[in-house]
Amino acid sequence: MAGGIFITGTDTGVGKTLLTGGLAAVLRDEGIDAGVMKPVETGCHMEGGRCLAEDAVFLGNMAQSRDEMDLVNPYALQEPITPALAAERAGVVIDLSLIKKAFETLKQRHDIVLVEGAGGLLSPLYGEYLMAELARELEIPILLVSRGSLGTINHTLLSLYYASRESIPVTGVVVNHTSPSPGPSGALNPGAIRRWGKAPVLGVIPFLRQVNPETIKEAVKNNLDLAGIRSMAGEKRQVKPVLP
Repeated sequence: MAGGIFITGTDTGVGKTLLTGGLAAVLRDEGIDAGVMKPVETGCHMEGGRCLAEDAVFLGNMAQSRDEMDLVNPYALQEPITPALAAERAGVVIDLSLIKKAFETLKQRHDIVLVEGAGGLLSPLYGEYLMAELARELEIPILLVSRGSLGTINHTLLSLYYASRESIPVTGVVVNHTSPSPGPSGALNPGAIRRWGKAPVLGVIPFLRQVNPETIKEAVKNNLDLAGIRSMAGEKRQVKPVLP
């Protein structure tokens, strides 16, 4: 029983938050209790004397979450840089046990927990510890988000290779169009990733000219094969105790 999925990307700004939020909303509409988590978020702005993690708030809203923000987002850091550097420069010590405890709490509350990483698999989380190691520690498979534009094949295959080398299971790849004009590679990339990456491509998210909760949810619902993700949540739902 996986208990969750770790959403990572080939790089920053590839659409991890969009996909995670849309996926949470779609699952909720289908009656699946999806929790969300953004263990570390950087680039947060100060509001009321504390860092506001906008991505984590967005995920919570999309999932209709009532979970405490300290569980959804244990660490919010102000500088828009990789987590390890942001924490070091802010004098914050990231405690892995705190992240794992928050995840375990959320896992007990929900059918499935969607955990969004920061950056890509090799983004440093703290010290020499990488984001990929967090996915492995949580014992959940990754869902890789890649761009639809030229250059994504190399980035995607590198990420898949590293996951395989580290024995991290891969649920699949989602190609997200971050540009309205991806060129000829846009149509060819999904097939190329299947061919050379030996990984399932769950679908392609088209470029969204209007980005809001409804368009994001509809894009995920209409363009992705979510059967495997639904089955993970279904396994968890079947073992929930029946309350009197």
